[in-house]
Amino acid sequence: MSIIQNQNIKHTTYWLCTTAVFMALNVTMSSFGVPVPGGHLYMNDIIICTAAIILDPFAAFMVGGVGAFLGDLFFYPLPMFVSLVTHGLQAVVISVFSHYVLKKHPVLSSGIGVTLGAIIMVVGYSLGRAFIYSTPEYAILKLPYQILQAGVGAIAGMIICWKFKVVELFNRKVFRNQ
Repeated sequence: MSIIQNQNIKHTTYWLCTTAVFMALNVTMSSFGVPVPGGHLYMNDIIICTAAIILDPFAAFMVGGVGAFLGDLFFYPLPMFVSLVTHGLQAVVISVFSHYVLKKHPVLSSGIGVTLGAIIMVVGYSLGRAFIYSTPEYAILKLPYQILQAGVGAIAGMIICWKFKVVELFNRKVFRNQ
């Protein structure tokens, strides 16, 4: 086996394992929430934002969309398709901004990405709730919690990736010797 083939297998293995771990974390974090007055606050946006900053858009969709879909499927299946579309689109937008926009300013581009991702999540879940439960009032009632969840996820994802240098660690581990 040549060195290039060995490096591609190594890169693919790291990619697959990292995607699988983040997806499992998303399923776990979307299966339970922090009780707040009027409902629950879910922390899976932290995982989605972190994974989307680190991974490519396809892997980000798998973590965000499919991971949230599976979490809902196992524990609360009513909004599972809303989660698939909303969190999937959120993750793809964050990943595209983090990897392909403003390459010379990766922290700024990730910040723009998580901001747009938070907006996508809030709008997507508000529309999804209004459609699923047939009451716009219910969506409006849950709006502050959606905004809080999106904000916490965006800020925590940025801190984990850039302050704690997880992006640098991931890139060094995956792309070394290439």
